[in-house]
Amino acid sequence: MKKTEIPRHIVDTAMSLAAEKGWRDLSLADISDAAKVPLSKLHALFSSKQAIVRFISHSADRQIIDDEDGDRLEQPAKDRLFDLLMNRFDALQPYKEGLAAIVHDGSRDPLMGIAYLCNLRRSMALMLEAAGLSTTGFRGILRIKVLSLLYLKVFRIWLGDESEDLTKTMSALDKGLERIDSWARRCSRSCAPKKTQQAL
Repeated sequence: MKKTEIPRHIVDTAMSLAAEKGWRDLSLADISDAAKVPLSKLHALFSSKQAIVRFISHSADRQIIDDEDGDRLEQPAKDRLFDLLMNRFDALQPYKEGLAAIVHDGSRDPLMGIAYLCNLRRSMALMLEAAGLSTTGFRGILRIKVLSLLYLKVFRIWLGDESEDLTKTMSALDKGLERIDSWARRCSRSCAPKKTQQAL
């Protein structure tokens, strides 16, 4: 196995074990043994299980940014965000069962949930910036919080969506973004009537 392939191999093994045995009681030693990677080497790459989840999240974000089309900025903000977030779900698809186990165990471990939420806010900020929406100032902070809440809701729907075209996921995301966009337009109409297309 090439050195550059080891991190991905470890992550794949960890997600398979999570789907099979659960996440909360899974140890780095368990992952090391199953992946046939010395614990010292594994720990040098991933000092914790949270680091493994962070790797998955960052990899999905990088894939989206690398594939980003500059022409997307000509679309309405709602449509840009819809495409970006659906692409993120596609990038996470290989780890769906493992992520479901993490969410299940995280619901019983508040500290785990808080740790992963911090990483979520980073990713949602990146999605907003990729869509051409600023994340600075009070409005930027509000955008991140609102989008994070919507993403969490849709994420749980995605975990249970077994359709090939992710119909339920797309519908929930579209409706959620429509509500946010409608609210943002109403709030911004009085101060920026000529820029309602950028309402989000």
